Amino acid sequence: MIYLASDHAGFELKNAIIKFLTQEGIAFKDMGPYEYAELDDYPDYIIPAAQEVAKNPQTDKGIVIGGSGQGEAIAANKVKGVRAALYYGGSKDIITLSRIHNDANILSLGARFVTEEEAVEVVKLWLKTDFSAEERHKRRLEKIDKFTQ
Repeated sequence: MIYLASDHAGFELKNAIIKFLTQEGIAFKDMGPYEYAELDDYPDYIIPAAQEVAKNPQTDKGIVIGGSGQGEAIAANKVKGVRAALYYGGSKDIITLSRIHNDANILSLGARFVTEEEAVEVVKLWLKTDFSAEERHKRRLEKIDKFTQ
């Protein structure tokens, strides 16, 4: 399952990604917002989506979208079991590396920095890229998972 969430700045791009996922027959759940609200607060939508991903972090994924994507990634990464990676344009190598090396289970997009076409292309790439499961990457992720403060 893919859980989607945004704020007002990512609302239109979220709808474009929903259209793509629907066309591709990919299962998803929209965690909101369900209508444009200029003064909404992204944590109200992002954290519940991240919590859903965290229930099955090896199989479920999330896509969160905001103006820059920064706050959304920060909020998502507060949830234990979530590894959110940020994309707001530039080289798409970061997308493949976020999956191959870091097993990112949430993709955060900066709607003010990517076009709809670019966002859909990035989502396609991210969804088709698998974690390498190389020992060095697994070891590093285990260290992160074990860290508490």
